[in-house]
Amino acid sequence: MRTTIADIAREAGVSTATVDRVLNKREGVKVRTRDRVLTAAERLGYLEGTVAPDQQSEIELDFVLPGGSNTFMTMLAGHLEEMAALRQKEAHIRVHLIEGFNPDALAARLHAIRGQTQGVGVIALDHPTVREAIRNLSVEGVPVLTLVSDISNVPRVGYVGVDNRAAGRLAGHLLGRFMGAGRGKVALFAGSLSYRGHEEREMGFRHMLAEAFPALTIVELREIRDDSQRAYQEARTLLRTYADLGGIYNIGAGNRGIAQALEESGRARQVVFIGHELTEYTRRFLLSGIMDAVIDQNPRVEAREAVDRLIRAARNDHSQRAVPVRIQAIFRENIPEI
Repeated sequence: MRTTIADIAREAGVSTATVDRVLNKREGVKVRTRDRVLTAAERLGYLEGTVAPDQQSEIELDFVLPGGSNTFMTMLAGHLEEMAALRQKEAHIRVHLIEGFNPDALAARLHAIRGQTQGVGVIALDHPTVREAIRNLSVEGVPVLTLVSDISNVPRVGYVGVDNRAAGRLAGHLLGRFMGAGRGKVALFAGSLSYRGHEEREMGFRHMLAEAFPALTIVELREIRDDSQRAYQEARTLLRTYADLGGIYNIGAGNRGIAQALEESGRARQVVFIGHELTEYTRRFLLSGIMDAVIDQNPRVEAREAVDRLIRAARNDHSQRAVPVRIQAIFRENIPEI
C-alpha cells in the first residue's frame, strides 16, 4: 500500500498540516520537528529515491576553540565531540584546539580550513587579522557563528552564548551583597580583554559597583591568560600588596590558582571570591567555602545550539530562532550535578 501523509503524521506524532509544510519546504516548522517528519517519511518509504540534495550528504562543519588548561573550554570541546557522534548522519564535525590568546594562530587556522568547510563556529579574539579571516570565509559563502565571546564588525549568522555584560553585572551584585555596605577593596582577574566577552563582563561589573555599591573600590585588574599558574602568582602578589583586600572577581578561567593563593595566605573564606563556570574544581571550592558563588552557563546547551544553527545556516534554513543561553548563580546550597 502507498504511504500517505496521514501515515507519516501518525509515525512522526504531528499533524498532517505540519507534514505538508515539511514536504513542501514551507517555513514555520522547527528544525527538530522537520527532521522527525523527514525521518518518518524515509522510514515509511515515502521519500525513497527522492531525498532532497541537502539531505543526501554530510555537511562539513568546523569549530575553532582555544586549547590549554581552561576547564570550561575542555568541557565545551567535549560536548561538541558528543554532538559530532549524535549528528553524524547530518554533519561531519571537526573540533580544532589552537593556542589561546593568539590572534595570528586563530586567523591562520580559519584561513587553512577555507575550501574544506561549509560552516564555522569560533570563539573569536577581537582583532583585525581575525576579522579579516572571518570576512574571507563569509565572501566564499561559509556561514560563521561566534560562541562564548562575540566579535564586532564582521558578517556572521549569529552568536551562541550568554549576555556577558549581564553576567558581569550579576557578579558585581553578588560581590557587593556579600561584602556588605561598608568600604572595601576589590580586585579583578581577566583572561584577556582581547576577548570581547571578558571586556563586557568587566564593564558590567564596574557599572554595577558604581550604581549600587559606590563604597567599593577596584584596586587592580590583572590579565592571567586563563592560566592557573599565572593566576596563582598574580593572586599571591595581590594578597601581599593589599592586606585589606575584601573581594575578588575572576572574569575568566584560572580559579584553581586564585583558590590556592587564598588558602596558602590563610585568607580563604575571608576574601569574597566570585568566578565563572561550574567545573569539578569550582564545585569543590564552593563546597569548601573558598568560593562564594559561581556564575554558570551550560556548555552542553551551547554545543547543541551551535551545531543546530550551523547546520541550518549551511542548508539556508532560517525557520527556527536561536534559543538564548541563560546564566545562573550557583551557591553551596544549590550546586547541580555536572
